[in-house]
Amino acid sequence: MKSYNVGILGATGAVGREMLKVLNEKKFPINELRLLASERSAGKQIEYNGKQITIQLACHEAFEGLDIVLGAASNAIAKEFKDDIVKAGAVFIDNSSAFRMDPEIPLVVPEINGDDVFKNKGVISNPNCSTIITLVAVNAINGLSKIVAMNASTYQATSGAGAQGPVELRDQEKALIDGKPIESNVFTYQIAENVLPHIGSFLDNGYTTEEMKMQNEGRKILHLPELNVTCTCVRVPVVRSHSISVTVVTEDKLELDQVRNAISNAKGVVLYDNPENKEYPMPIVTSDQDLVYVGRIRKDLCNEKGITLWCCGDQVRKGAATNAVQIAMKLVGYEG
Repeated sequence: MKSYNVGILGATGAVGREMLKVLNEKKFPINELRLLASERSAGKQIEYNGKQITIQLACHEAFEGLDIVLGAASNAIAKEFKDDIVKAGAVFIDNSSAFRMDPEIPLVVPEINGDDVFKNKGVISNPNCSTIITLVAVNAINGLSKIVAMNASTYQATSGAGAQGPVELRDQEKALIDGKPIESNVFTYQIAENVLPHIGSFLDNGYTTEEMKMQNEGRKILHLPELNVTCTCVRVPVVRSHSISVTVVTEDKLELDQVRNAISNAKGVVLYDNPENKEYPMPIVTSDQDLVYVGRIRKDLCNEKGITLWCCGDQVRKGAATNAVQIAMKLVGYEG
């Protein structure tokens, strides 16, 4: 089996460390693993597969000899090093939002548009976490009849705001119990015992940048350029795993049995829909694994061509690290 020289740009962050974990779990065929980070982390060591690997400084010359670079850094860092990675002959699989809407760069969820990886010119983008989870959940419906519109509300965990998100949640919970003042630094307002209907920056149309990703990225991934999506993104006091309520409207009227059967046979999905026994997707069910759980499937009462469902998925894994590793696997033809 051929092995590959793999780099992780931003290896010390939450997504970078999860990429390491997933690479090991998937037994991705690695010859050299090069961990790259800022000057602050360079020289430190991280364990991988029983070995200590020294973190190297991310610089313009750091990518020579690599075949694949997994990006787990900011937009600015991704833009700074993109040309260096491509020039070195590696494929850059980037988790930032820097290149997602570039028409020359594939935006890929392997279960949906995996063959798009082969259209790359040195860069492949990893989509937004909520977009990935939602589209994996509804892709089987799109296979039955083209989706023309979606109405979604996301309920996003605090870890989606970075490693300090859950820390702030826990600190606020403790402050409430102890009767001490609440400090909010990561989030605009208190997140403990609260929800915040605001993720991203507000745009002129009243939506946020996070909310528009569901439509803009969804069109590209599903190859549905006319898809219309209304989305509201909400931060909730949950540590891990995003949840989404979504109604899809299709060209044709579908029956629930058709939909359930298609979802139950879809890649990357678990049909978890047993209301009689109160079984439905929840963050505590879906955390620290790679599948998207789908349940609460029912007819939309406002549109006879609408199907409503509820889905949950781990945004650090399937919504970020795992999806990037799966792109790499698809790219090199490794089944795992």
